[in-house]
Amino acid sequence: MGPLSTLFAKISGDKTLWALVAFIAAYSFLPVYSSSSNLAYVANTGSTTTHLFKHAAMLAIGFGIMFAVHRVPLNYFKGLSFLGMPIIILLLAVTLTQGSTIDGANASRWIKIPGIGLSFQTSTLALVVTMVYVARYLSKLRDTKISFASSLVPLWLPVVTVVGLIFPANLSTALMIFMLVMLLLFVGGYPLKYLVVMTAIGAAAGALFIILAMNFPDMFPNRVDTWVSRIESFSSDEITEADYQVQRAKTAIATGGIFGLGAGKSVMKNFLPQSSSDFIFAIIVEEYGMVFAGFLVLLYLLVLLRIVLISYNAPTAFAKLLVIGLGLPIVFQAFINMGVAVALLPVTGQTLPLISSGGTSIWMTCLALGMILSASRKDQPSPAEQDSDHPLNVLSEEV
Repeated sequence: MGPLSTLFAKISGDKTLWALVAFIAAYSFLPVYSSSSNLAYVANTGSTTTHLFKHAAMLAIGFGIMFAVHRVPLNYFKGLSFLGMPIIILLLAVTLTQGSTIDGANASRWIKIPGIGLSFQTSTLALVVTMVYVARYLSKLRDTKISFASSLVPLWLPVVTVVGLIFPANLSTALMIFMLVMLLLFVGGYPLKYLVVMTAIGAAAGALFIILAMNFPDMFPNRVDTWVSRIESFSSDEITEADYQVQRAKTAIATGGIFGLGAGKSVMKNFLPQSSSDFIFAIIVEEYGMVFAGFLVLLYLLVLLRIVLISYNAPTAFAKLLVIGLGLPIVFQAFINMGVAVALLPVTGQTLPLISSGGTSIWMTCLALGMILSASRKDQPSPAEQDSDHPLNVLSEEV
C-alpha cells in the first residue's frame, strides 16, 4: 500500500462533506488566479503565479489541519476550549492595543507572528473557540435547570469579553459571534427570557459605545470611523467614495449576466481592491455568470444540509451542539460575503469560505470542519472508552 493509499485509508468521517469541501477548495484556484492580477499589477505584490502558489500553500496547510483535527477524539475539544478561552482573550487584548493597521484605517484585527512575517486575525480563532466553549457549557448542563445568575461567570463573562474586545475594530465579526452564540444557546435549550435580557444589554452597550466613540473620537482612534461610515453610506442614497467597491462589484455582476464573460476575462478585478478576498464572488459572477453563482450557492446549501444531518446523527449532546455551533458560521459567513457583493448588506470584510485568498480564514474554516468531521466519525470512541487519565479528558469532565 502506497503513502497516498495509506493517507486515504486514515480519512474518516462524513465522506460527502469531505467531497463538498474538496470541490469548493479546488474550484477556488480559478477565481483566485484571475482576481490576483489586481494585487500583482496594480499593487505590485508579486506575480499572479506567486499568489496562486501562496493560495495553494494556504489550502494545503488548511487541509493538513483539518485531517489532523478530525483524528482527535471529540471529547478532548471540551478541555481544549476551556484552556483556549483565556489564551484567546489575551490575544484579542494584544491585538486591540498593538494589532496591525492597513493604510492607517480601522484594521486593528491582525497580530503579526514573529519570525515568519505572517499576520494572524485573532477574531477568527476566537469565533471557533467561543462556539466550542458554549457547546461544552450547554452539554454539561443538559439536564440541569439553568438560572441567569449561575451562568453569568461561566458563560456570559467570557462571551461578553470576547465580543467586547473584537467590537471596536471588527464590528461585523463581533455581531456575528454574538448572534451565533445566541442561536446556539437557543438551540441548546438556554431559557429564552435570559437571551432576551442579554440581547437588550448587548444592544444598550453597543449603542453607548457608538455614542462615546462618535463624541470622543480620540478615545478610539481609527477603529470606529470605518464601520460607522460604511453603515451611513449603505443607508444613504448618495454615492460616496465609500461606495467604490460596492459599485464596481455590482458592475461586475451586471456585466457577467447569465453565463459570464469566461475564465480570466473579468474587467472589474482591476478596479476592486479586494477582488481576491472580500469581493471575489462578484468576480466569479462576472467570469462564470449567474448559472455558476447559483451552483456555488447550492454547494454551500449542501454543506449546510450535511452539517444538519451530522448534528442529527451525533451520539452526544456536546457533539450535536458543536457541529451546529461550528457549521453554521461557515455557511453564515458565505452568505454574508455574497450579500455584500450584491449590495444587500453593508461592507463587512467577511471572506468567502474556502475560496477567498488569505491564510487565517482558510485555516480556521478547516479547523472548524476538522472538528465537525471528528463528530461524524463512526469509529469515534465514546467518552467511557477513552483514557480517563488523559488531562484533556479529565478537564472536560471536571471543570
